[in-house]
Amino acid sequence: MARSAVFLDRDGVLIPDVFPPPDPAIIELYPYAAAAVARLQKAGYTTVVVTNQTGVARGMITEDDVASAHNRIQELLIDGNGARIDRFYYCPHHPKANVPEYQMVCEFRKPSTGMLLKAAQDLDLDLASSHLIGDRISDIIAGQRAGCRTVQVQTGMHLESPVEGVTESDLEVRPDHICANLSEAVDNILESINR
Repeated sequence: MARSAVFLDRDGVLIPDVFPPPDPAIIELYPYAAAAVARLQKAGYTTVVVTNQTGVARGMITEDDVASAHNRIQELLIDGNGARIDRFYYCPHHPKANVPEYQMVCEFRKPSTGMLLKAAQDLDLDLASSHLIGDRISDIIAGQRAGCRTVQVQTGMHLESPVEGVTESDLEVRPDHICANLSEAVDNILESINR
């Protein structure tokens, strides 16, 4: 039987979105992130990170750095509240990449749905009963295109201009809910179960 998931953008949702990307060893979670992920897992949700990592395409970080960052996030979650991310997915590509091998239009790069569809296939997830929490409109578009309910948080880069791949009609997209941060977004999702 397919499971419900909560898809989480990474930067601006679990950790601060800073530029340039920090050394993975100094990454810190938002103070409420570990408890929020633990609450989702206690409620039976599969937790999946789906993140665009354009820094790879720009030559600022490597895919090994991304893996190290994800290991650091996992360690902080486990240490903080016994929480964990069930699976990390990322897209290192960009249509205007500085690094030639990463220069492409990729179906995994949000607002496309590739990462969510791959996770659904890999982990036997029911997208219609799943949620996506993100800070940017590209996250919300990807979630809605995949058939998930969406929550936009007001941390990270939620006020930034949309990224490549967002059309004028996409700008009409609105999340199902807007919340201050990940903790409030989890409150919203868990309350919806009991409605």
